[in-house]
Amino acid sequence: MDTSDGADHTVGRVLGTVEATPMSFWVGLAPDRFLQLDDVVVTERSVPGLPGPVQIAGIVSQVTAVHEGASFGSDVFLIADGLLPAEPFEAAEVMTTRIEPEWFVPPAPGAPVRRAAEAERFAALSFDRMEHRLPIGLGRDGEAVFANFEFVDGTRGAHVNISGISGVATKTSYAMFLLHSVFSSGVLGAEAANTKALVFNVKGEDLLFGDQPNRRLDARARDAYRRLELPAAPFASFGIFAPPDPADPTGAPNVRSRATGVHAFWWTIEEFCTEELLPFVFADAEDERQQYTMIVHNVTARLRRDGAPHGHDGAWVVEGAVLRTYEQLVEFVVDRVTDDASAPQWAGRAVGAGTVNAFVRRLESSVRRLRALIRADLPARGRNHRIATSDAQVTVVDLHTLHDRAQRFVVGVTLKRTFEDKERTGSARPLTFVVLDELNKYAPREGASPIKEILLDVAERGRSLGVILVGAQQTASEVERRVIANCSIRVAGRLDPAEAGRAEYGFLPEIHRKRAVIARPGTMFVSQPELPVPLVVEFPFPAWATRVSELAAPVAAPIAVPDDPFEGL
Repeated sequence: MDTSDGADHTVGRVLGTVEATPMSFWVGLAPDRFLQLDDVVVTERSVPGLPGPVQIAGIVSQVTAVHEGASFGSDVFLIADGLLPAEPFEAAEVMTTRIEPEWFVPPAPGAPVRRAAEAERFAALSFDRMEHRLPIGLGRDGEAVFANFEFVDGTRGAHVNISGISGVATKTSYAMFLLHSVFSSGVLGAEAANTKALVFNVKGEDLLFGDQPNRRLDARARDAYRRLELPAAPFASFGIFAPPDPADPTGAPNVRSRATGVHAFWWTIEEFCTEELLPFVFADAEDERQQYTMIVHNVTARLRRDGAPHGHDGAWVVEGAVLRTYEQLVEFVVDRVTDDASAPQWAGRAVGAGTVNAFVRRLESSVRRLRALIRADLPARGRNHRIATSDAQVTVVDLHTLHDRAQRFVVGVTLKRTFEDKERTGSARPLTFVVLDELNKYAPREGASPIKEILLDVAERGRSLGVILVGAQQTASEVERRVIANCSIRVAGRLDPAEAGRAEYGFLPEIHRKRAVIARPGTMFVSQPELPVPLVVEFPFPAWATRVSELAAPVAAPIAVPDDPFEGL
């Protein structure tokens, strides 16, 4: 860990008035020197029997300044007037990041401490130990900061979790930056072309322009990409899927801001029955605690077992009834579970009337929300009606116009299909990244649901199957613990003060929690297994447009849609 430029980087000496330990120590700063939070420093000490010194490197976690010679608070005025002799004194607390060689001894009081630079900084942060370095942002010194990609791709760990206040913490923006870094930094090698990312867009149409350059990208942002050795360019391979416009008889995608490059998605009645998707209609976490879940599974099984396709139009025939719309399917099921003759076979023999009524109410209430997504009255147009990730490196599934219940259905069914497809391949490579915001809604701490079970499967088995979850939420305290626990990389943006005190943020030292409460947009606190201290990074302004105003030119004339985004669903 030698300095490479030969300059004098000494900033002070190890304090002798405060206990120094192998894991933390204090530095007294020279009068003409300073340290700020997140600076990287190095000191050395000799150990009998070792041929060379032990080098102790760390990150500044706190900085203090006092008047030495003052006894009372009011003494500051006397000192300022020259009536009381005193000198300002600054000190910095350092949290150890690396000891080389690994002799866990405290630094010697009075030992010189220097600011780490270039190769020495690189080694102090263990970047030299990372065979596959993933750029994750810039440090406060303006230099690149890395994560070990082996803790992302499943080699030694997997999954990323991002927390922060909505609209301020820039969670989704950081997730997209990480994808850009994964695909552009070279960590994937020859696998980059076949690696895929599935991104669920739940807020506005901000993620629909990932293939368009950002006209607001300035010289400072371009320089940041240069320092990270990443291209300041949008995603080269980008696909978009959106739900059908309920008011359009042709099933055109329901988007406002662009009309080209967007494909509509839906599920045919045949797919709904054969792929057993009915449980995802009842995807609220509390539903699995209701007795009518037995009816859900009985009906799901009978729809598949007793039905048959109606030609090639996506309709489904059950007991002679041709089902072309979701309304027809719901009416058919309600008729079977409430009819005295057929109810024992469809609902179950030991099911009471109250349970049947609860099932019926819940099922009928889904018609308005899901009828545009489950249908056989539109031309299938090959595979265009299915959400496909094979044609693009990054695929965005736009959900923001859908009601919450419809969003749950789409997320659950799409994750189920993605996970099953990876299981069938029998190989973890190439990887599939899944970016999902509002994780607390899909994998809540309490209750059970089909979506939650899939996300638990992804978190616990996805590493071996090559499915990598990049999850985000405002409140990690409301997310299933097993999902969070399986994430090797944890990130926090700006946090709510009450949320910052939760145990889920134990990876943040106290000072970092306080900083997270006032962090500005673009500042993230990143924890990774190889470093005992979170790294504070800033990521560059997106090189791709995130809204219409950032487009260099309109993609196409917007499509008119109803003012109420839930109208017709």
